[in-house]
Amino acid sequence: MRTFALASLLTLLAPTLHAEPAPKPVAYGAELEGFDYPYPVQRYRFQSQGEAVQMAYLDVRPERANGRTVVLLHGKNFCTATWESTIAALRGAGYRVIAPDQLGFCKSSKPAHHQYSLHELAANTHALLASLGIERADIVGHSMGGMLAARYALMYPQATARLAMVNPIGLEDWKALGVPWRSVDDNYARELKTSAASIRKYQQEVYYSGQWKPEYQRWVDMLAGLYAGPGRERVAWNQALTSEMVFTQPVVHEFARLRVPTVLFIGQRDRTAINRDLADDALKARLGLYPELGRAAAKAIAGAKLVEFDDLGHSPQVEAPQRFEAALLDALRE
Repeated sequence: MRTFALASLLTLLAPTLHAEPAPKPVAYGAELEGFDYPYPVQRYRFQSQGEAVQMAYLDVRPERANGRTVVLLHGKNFCTATWESTIAALRGAGYRVIAPDQLGFCKSSKPAHHQYSLHELAANTHALLASLGIERADIVGHSMGGMLAARYALMYPQATARLAMVNPIGLEDWKALGVPWRSVDDNYARELKTSAASIRKYQQEVYYSGQWKPEYQRWVDMLAGLYAGPGRERVAWNQALTSEMVFTQPVVHEFARLRVPTVLFIGQRDRTAINRDLADDALKARLGLYPELGRAAAKAIAGAKLVEFDDLGHSPQVEAPQRFEAALLDALRE
């Protein structure tokens, strides 16, 4: 009887006795120390708002140069490393590629206090290019980087050979549509709750229309590692500040002023909209309709070309790298 009872007890406890410990989340430094980029990282150091800061960037040169430079601008939930495949394709086609991490993001400085603006980030990018002796370049921006690329082209049209926006956010003015505002403090509290699970859930639902591929996990871990590391409070604070920037500084109303050759790459399954969770159901249903938004933007920008990817979402360069790169190279050749 005792033998049977002991055996039964061991059977019940077996899953606990042999359970593997839950893996610890990967943790990176406040400037993404510990996460390797595909090319050597360089630093552009300068003063901004009374503080010494630095922008990390990649300067990738081709083996056979075609004499042209492409600047790649990352999105808010992305880093320069996310452009890895695109950089390789551009380099192979003869382009020099400059890919910076914007101030407040990824491997760049996270200021203790900073008033962010798209104008300032554009000016920082222009100063970086000037320091490298680059007077004119093709500007390619994804997501938030698309907003930034448009602002850059508006501020520096003579320095912009071509403008390419890849599923840019800000194709609609959320606050003008009635989407409620969220304070920096509230954004900060939300950012502190960020985890690998919450990042993946959001990206799968909003960016990839419910689909998921194992290769996406690398980019989830990259971001989650910033929030799991020793600089998590500084990371979260800067992300809260840049959320305020994105919500309050639309560029869409100025599209008609763009005077550079422009192409929009729009994954039709994208549904990204800032502060959508605060909107009522009727408004939510009208937000982030990228098929409509992309076509409206193309009409607003004189001579703009629109490339639509029917089966892709927010990040065509991640979902279908070869298709996106072929389309981008075609656009740059025109």
